[in-house]
Amino acid sequence: MTDNIAAGSPTSDAPLPADGYVGDPAVRAEWDNRYTDRQQLWSGQPNGALVAEVAGLTPGRVLDVGCGEGADAVWLARGGWDVTALEVSGVALERAAGHARDAGLAVRWVHAALTEAGLPPAYFDLVSAQYPALLRTPDAAAERALLAAVAPGGVLLLVHHAGMDTQQAHESGFDPADYVWPSMVAALLDDDWEVEVDEQRPRVAPDGGAGAHHTDDLVLRVRRLR
Repeated sequence: MTDNIAAGSPTSDAPLPADGYVGDPAVRAEWDNRYTDRQQLWSGQPNGALVAEVAGLTPGRVLDVGCGEGADAVWLARGGWDVTALEVSGVALERAAGHARDAGLAVRWVHAALTEAGLPPAYFDLVSAQYPALLRTPDAAAERALLAAVAPGGVLLLVHHAGMDTQQAHESGFDPADYVWPSMVAALLDDDWEVEVDEQRPRVAPDGGAGAHHTDDLVLRVRRLR
């Protein structure tokens, strides 16, 4: 976590830390390998559910959780948002930072796992997590970190692939039971939160990129009242 984020100073295109990653090295290595295997992993276009849900929001401070190659972060910054983008893969962050520079946009880049990033509490007007690979823990650390980052009056937007949460473990080793799904975040909500959207709907998917075969989204949008 960089000091200027915690202090709430204006957005700056801070350099990426050479070895400042905060999180599980095995998770970082796994995702670095995925990105290294392909010159471009994702479509390069913002996620459709994000575009739809942010349309009526006033730009403010936004946290992009699992920003990947930066398409959402760049789109948000272009729309006037003050963007902090979080990612475990250094390979992905280098690509994302390059896209932002090419677009002439300023974004804060945080090379860390969500639960270990030291994010300022109740700080962001929007927390966006688009198809995040957040590991479950007995204390629901990732779910609580998403909620804790939202400022009073702010919105958490969590979008995931419908149907994956009920699948059995794959032979490849992927087990949906190991990951956080929107229903798990919704289960933690109390009277401090208002559910604005909680539904399954057809996915508006950018052309190309990994995950393009998924046809439906689970969309959870909740607002923090206080």
